[in-house]
Parts: sequence; structure tokens; C-alpha cells
Amino acid sequence: MKFANFSSPAPREREAMGNGLSLRQRLLLFFAAIAVGGVVSVVGGLWLGFQHSGLPETQSAFVTAGAVASFGIIGIAAWVWLLFDENVGRALDRLAAGMRAQAHADGAGTFDAAPGRYLGDLGPAATALTDALAETRDALAEAVERETTRLKEEKARLEALLSDVPAGVLLCSGAHQLVFYNGPATDILGAGAAPGLDRKVFDALREAPLMHAYERLVAAGDAEAVSDLLVATRDGARVLSGRMRLLEGGGSAPGYVLTLRDVTGDLAAHAGRDRLLEEIFDRIRRPAANLQTVIGVLAEDAGSEALNAALLQEVGTLAASVKELADRYDAARGSWAALPSTRSADLVDGFRARAEAAGVAVKVEADDLILRCDGFETVALLAGFARRLKAAGIAGAVTLRLVEDGAGAMIELGWTGPALTVGMLEDWLAGPLDPAAGEATGRAVLTSHATECWPEAEDGRAAILLPIREARRAGARVAAIARQVVYDFDLLLKPPAAELAATPLGDLIYVVFDTETTGLLPEAGDEIVQIAGLRLVNGRRIQGEVLDMLVDPGRPIPPGATAVHGISDRMVAGAPGIAEALTRFHRFAEGAVLIAHNAPFDMTFLKRREAEIGQAFDHPILDTVLLSAVVYGQTESHSLDALAARLGITIPEEARHTAIGDTIATAEAFLKLLPMLKGKGIVTFGDVLTEVRKHGRLLRDLNA
Repeated sequence: MKFANFSSPAPREREAMGNGLSLRQRLLLFFAAIAVGGVVSVVGGLWLGFQHSGLPETQSAFVTAGAVASFGIIGIAAWVWLLFDENVGRALDRLAAGMRAQAHADGAGTFDAAPGRYLGDLGPAATALTDALAETRDALAEAVERETTRLKEEKARLEALLSDVPAGVLLCSGAHQLVFYNGPATDILGAGAAPGLDRKVFDALREAPLMHAYERLVAAGDAEAVSDLLVATRDGARVLSGRMRLLEGGGSAPGYVLTLRDVTGDLAAHAGRDRLLEEIFDRIRRPAANLQTVIGVLAEDAGSEALNAALLQEVGTLAASVKELADRYDAARGSWAALPSTRSADLVDGFRARAEAAGVAVKVEADDLILRCDGFETVALLAGFARRLKAAGIAGAVTLRLVEDGAGAMIELGWTGPALTVGMLEDWLAGPLDPAAGEATGRAVLTSHATECWPEAEDGRAAILLPIREARRAGARVAAIARQVVYDFDLLLKPPAAELAATPLGDLIYVVFDTETTGLLPEAGDEIVQIAGLRLVNGRRIQGEVLDMLVDPGRPIPPGATAVHGISDRMVAGAPGIAEALTRFHRFAEGAVLIAHNAPFDMTFLKRREAEIGQAFDHPILDTVLLSAVVYGQTESHSLDALAARLGITIPEEARHTAIGDTIATAEAFLKLLPMLKGKGIVTFGDVLTEVRKHGRLLRDLNA
């Protein structure tokens, strides 16, 4: 038999029940009670007076007096309530909101005590309290900063170390959520777009190889075990060589470290080499067989002109094939070996040191270049030439010239004296490169660099020329290496996701976004010209996880719209179309709660394209207009500028009315509103929905 639970409500529920009415609503009820009580008293007194008068003809006079007195009492009560509400009720709400901002939102600006001018000493007392709180907070922040300086420096050194690791490094939780990634991982997984903290690693990589490796390591139960794997990106564009190692202390579902290296180019190079070798054998095998047949027939009939012509044709075909295949081999073999970048200054300095140690005088003329070559092997080859020139009595002094030559460079090792013969150079290339280099030969160096060298002589000057296939000016600007590391190790301890309504606000993933458009009427054909978004994870902005893109609206941008946001037709020419832009934004916002300022406006532009992109924008949505109303009340202004001013957020003039500028301001406002909401007892997403729906006359709730 089941019994009903008649236990008292939980403390939080009792608090919510006690706070069901706001202060101003309580004041209204208080004055309404006074008015009703006054009317009842007057009516009751007049009724008693009429009963004791015993004069029926005075009834109308008593009724008239009662009506006049009742309306007078109600009017006076309403007038006094309006004054009291304006100078006390609203003032108390404003003081409370200001104090809450000072208590919960860091950097919320100066406390404004002006609304409390009719509240006696309450305004100055609130000012003194907030000033003392600010001083205490500043002193505490200063003490904490002093104590954590060393930890920050160590953290910066660790980030610098991890950012320079050439391989992509991922740290994943036991639920396969990303907790850490470095710059190379961003390049490998997202082609420059951040993969996203707290997202599944399977959003970027094929699931099966990772799960097989993970299950093998978990089953092994060895903390030192590693698993090598080969995995492709989700779109199959890249093939990655990886190594997985489990983290200690993760229980039955530990996290893991995954290092990745892009081997797509290596595989393509090896595949190209194999295809070339197959073609070589195929194209040589048939002419060789034909030649064997023709030669056999010639042995029996030496005087046949037809056989002689056939022989010449087959020999010509074979020679042409060999030459073509050799040329293709020479052109391709340089891509089969990964050659490092070497500064010409470093190469020249290394050569000078090695040559002068062998007793050869050196003069250098070199452009400032960056060469694609193995610096050690190239220096050893050139120093070996200089050493042999001296040993052969050809030259005791040399000049090394290194100049730009088309897409590559030319190295000239010259001297004054007799020329070097081709046969002597070939002998030098066939011999050991250097006593310290083992059995490596000069010919092997040329092969690995897909190049050749040759002697030249003119007017008493001789030289050995060595071309380098790839080189560039050292001053040329190249793409910066991504050095940033992105992480939040608290995600390793994050509990499993609860039902959305019961999830604490601080545990949700948010995407704050904003749009700029051709106008304010989507139903009349206005379109998006810019969209921007950024991700909030664990209550903080993730610097590298930002989407900011111009959009081609497919229609002219009116001059009035350009005057507001500064985006012209010329700026959006060649930009992605609306369908592509919204598809990318949908992928960026996947699994997150959307936040916007005046969200119904922006969401209208998104939702009208759902059918076209085949995706639904059915994300949970929060609007900072409504959140501001929850914290500050409906009577305050809730524009983005007003909210930013109240919270001490500065929006640079040049960033206002740009999608990314307004997105950053909205995100900062939301992060400062979060602790203020918590201070009001609004902790979960469900709590927020309950509160914002009370402000439906401001904006409609989009969480249907």
C-alpha cells in the first residue's frame, strides 16, 4: 500500500514559494489592502450612522457620501502607491540589481546610488557596502595573483612547449570528448578550423579505428601500453598515423592521449612510386620481348630489310620509353623524401667551417635564401669536393656562390685553375661522402635531392654546379604556424549530461551569435550579409573557436544597411552563399545552446532556410534581452548598449554593429549575468525558462 508524501518542501522550494511575489507586487497588494480597508470602514461607518439616524429619507445622502469617500480613498491610495512605487519600490529594485551586479559580476562598473535618494541612509549605506566589497575583492585578487604568478609562468612554459610539438596532440575524456588540442591538431583535423572543446572526437575522425585501439588498451589493463593506429578524417580527405595511450586513474572508462601525424602525402608518394615502377616494367617488358624475337629471326635471315626496320623501330620505342620514364622518375623522386628547410647562411657557415678545417681558403657570396635540402648532407658533399680539389692539387682556395635560380637555387663551387673532368667528378661521387658519414656517397646525396651536378670551365675559371630544386627568399612572408593550445582539464571530471531542464547553467555548452542583414524584414526578402559565433565552454570563452564570415545575400545591399554595418556589395562578392554559410554555422553550433540579443530576429533568418540546407535550427535558445529583464526588471532599458553599460562592458565604436563585435559583447554580458542569475536562485536551464516566460510581453519564448 502506498502513502502520499506529506513531508515539508525542500529549503529551496520553500524559498521559491516565499519569493513568488516581487517587492513591487507586495507593495501594490499592501496599498490595495489599505484602500479596501478604508472603503470598508467608511461604508461600515455610514451604514451604522444611517441605521441610528432613523431617517429613511437620508439614505441617498449617506450613499452619496459613501461613494465619494470610497472613490477618494481609492484615488488617494493609488496616488500614494504610484509615488511610493516610483520612489521606493522601483528604487529598491534598482539598488538590489546594482548590488547584485557588484556582488556577482566582476568589473560591473561603479555602483549607482542615485535611485535611493528618497530612501534615507539606505543609498549611502549600499554605496559603502559595495565599495567595501570592491576593496576586499581587489585585495583578495591581488593576493591570489601574487600567489599564483609562479603557476601562471609554469603554465605558459608548458603551453609553449606543447604548442611547438610538431605532431597533432589530442586529449580526450573517457566519453571521447575533446579536452585538449594543439595547433597542429587544428590544422590536421579542421584544416584551420578549431575542432571544438567538449565535442566528440568522432566528429572529426572515423570512429571504428579509435574504438578498436581504445578497447584493446582498456582490455590490456597496462598503464604503459600504447596502440598504433591508422585513421582517416570523417570526410576521408586525410589519412593519419596515430598513437593512443590511456590516462591513469580513469577507472573503467579512462581518458586517453592521441598523437596524430598526417601521412596522406607519404601514402600518395609511395603509391605514385609504385605506379611508376609498375609502368616502367610494363612498358619495357613488351619492347624487350619484341626485340628478342626480332634478333632471333635476324640470326636466321640477316639480310631482311623489313626485319632491320622492325628492329630499329623497337629499339627507338624502347629508348624513348626509357628516357620518358627516367625523366618522370627524376621529377618525382624528390617528393618521396621529406627534405627540411635550411637557411643559406647556415649552409654557408657549415661549409666554411668544414673547408677551412681541411686547409682550403674560402670566399662566400650568398643570397639570403631558405633551401629545401638536407643541410648536413649538402655541406658534406661540398666540403668533400673542396677537400678533394686541394688533395688533387687543382685548387687551394675556392669561392662558394649561392644564388636564386627560378623556383630553386644554384650552388657554384668555383676556383681559378684547371677544369675538372667529368670522369674525375663521377669517381668522387661514387666514393664515400665523408669519413664521418659512413658509406654514404655523393651520388646518394644527389639521388635523395633529385638533382645532379656537373663541371664547367671558362676563361681560366672552373666550377662545379649543383642546383637545388626548391628555394625561396628568406624575407618572403609564409603562413604562420598555429601555436595555440586549447584545453579545459575540468572536462575530464565532467559528469554525464543530465536532462536539459535539470542541467546547471554552468555545465552547458553555448554558442553566442549575431547576424547583420540587408534589412529588418525577412518576410520581404531581406537576407544575412554577415554571421558570427563563438563558443562558451565551462563558463569561459574559447579563444580559437570562433566563426566569423561574410555572406553573399544574393541581392543588392541597400545603402541604408551599409551605413549601419559597413558591409557593401563589393565586400561580399565571392563570399559563401546563404545556404553554405548557414550549413557551416549549423555544424559550428551542433549540440550547443544558442544565445543572441533579441534572438527572435536572428532566428527568423535562420529558420526560413531550414528546408534549403536540410538542417533544423532546433537548438535550445536563450535571449540576453529576457535574461536582463529577469535580473533588472522590465522597466529598465534592455538594449545591448544599455546592458553593456550596466555591466561595465566596453564595445569599441568600430566593432558596434558588426556581427563579431556584437557577438563578443553579448557573450561578455551573458557571462556576467550568469552569477547574477545564480544569486537569484536561478541555477538550471529549467529555472531560466520558468523566469523568462514571465516576461513574455517583451519577447516571445523560442523554446517551444
